[in-house]
Amino acid sequence: MLQSLTRRALLGLAALSLPGWAQARTPAQTAGPFYPPPDQRFADDDWDLVKIEGAVREAGGEILHLSGRVLSEGQPLEGARVEIWQCDATGQYLHSGDRGPGGGDPAFQGYGQMRTGPDGAWRFRTIRPVAYPGRTPHIHARVTAPGRPVLTTQFYVAGEPLNARDVLYRRLGAAGQAALTMELAPAQDGSLAARIDFLV
Repeated sequence: MLQSLTRRALLGLAALSLPGWAQARTPAQTAGPFYPPPDQRFADDDWDLVKIEGAVREAGGEILHLSGRVLSEGQPLEGARVEIWQCDATGQYLHSGDRGPGGGDPAFQGYGQMRTGPDGAWRFRTIRPVAYPGRTPHIHARVTAPGRPVLTTQFYVAGEPLNARDVLYRRLGAAGQAALTMELAPAQDGSLAARIDFLV
């Protein structure tokens, strides 16, 4: 908790040091090759990636409750569209171009979207991201907000040993890594929880 607060304090100081007291924006990163096109998504593409409507079972993996807000100049943005996508517990994406040897988890939604309310809040029920060859565990995200440039980025897991060898994570530098690294904490139901804001 102290580490997380220290990181947020440093980011706040960095924002204040910018010309015109400008806000430090969330760093952008690549969407990667496996952004699920609309024709490859499930009809159920809501905020709960662990349970597909009509499916008998839930997805495998460790459940993660991911939440935060979309902010601009410190104010919440209503009506922003937040998307996330990630590989399933076997390391396979919801994408025809990803043909992993495990066959994938048909119970994992792989992609979800929602819109923020007046408080700028968003949330997803998903799984703790897992590694696959060449990448550390991560979750892709995109924010489309009225009057703002589209933000595409990725979230990483604090303390993950593979972070040090991940090219995209290392390119972020210390401030970028602090902005995009999630602190996972145990939730009351035995799952995990993490909170991270988008600054657009």
